[in-house]
Amino acid sequence: MASLVLSGDTSGAITVSAPAVSGSNTQTLVAVTGTLAPIIAATAQASTSGTNIDFTGIPSWVKRITVMFNGVSTNGTSVVVVRLGTSGGVVATSYVGVSGGTVNGGSAGVAVYSTGFAIDADMGAGRAYSGNMIIANVTGNTWIESHSFGDSGTTRMCTGGGNQALSGTLDRVRITTVNGTDTFDAGSINILYE
Repeated sequence: MASLVLSGDTSGAITVSAPAVSGSNTQTLVAVTGTLAPIIAATAQASTSGTNIDFTGIPSWVKRITVMFNGVSTNGTSVVVVRLGTSGGVVATSYVGVSGGTVNGGSAGVAVYSTGFAIDADMGAGRAYSGNMIIANVTGNTWIESHSFGDSGTTRMCTGGGNQALSGTLDRVRITTVNGTDTFDAGSINILYE
C-alpha cells in the first residue's frame, strides 16, 4: 500500500493511503475552497433519565447536524423539542416551526412551536419515537430543520420543519421537552455532524 504523508504546520501529520488494487484509481477534488472533514458521530447517550440530553463542543465549521432518535420516550405529555445553542447557552425562544402527525393515513393534528424544533404535534404516554432530525446551515448563523419520526407505540408518523437565527456560532444541541420537567424514560439519542 502506497502512502502520502502531509506534515502539519506545527505538529502532527495526515497520512493518505492508497489500497493495494490492480489498475489505477482517480479521485478528483472539486475546485472550491472549503473544509474537508468526514461525517463524525458523537457518543450515543441513553435517554432513560433526566430532563435534558446535551451534545456540546460542536466545531464551528459544521454545516449540518443529524439528530438520531432510537425508541425515545418520556414519562409525560409535554412535546419533545430540539434546541440550538451557542457559547452563551441554549436558545429557547424565537424558533419558527411546525410539526404534525398522521395515524393510519389520517390527520392527527399540526402544531406550531416557538421554543424549539418539535418532533410531533403532541405527545402521549407509551409513544417511543425513532427517526432523524436534520439541522442545516443556510448562511451565517441561520439554521433550518426538517424531521421525520415514527412512533412504535402507534401507527403514527410525524414530519415538520422550521428555522432559527442564532446570535452567534452554533456549538451545542439540547433535546428536552417544552415544559422542561418531563423525564426521558427510554431509548437513546446521538448526533452526526459534518
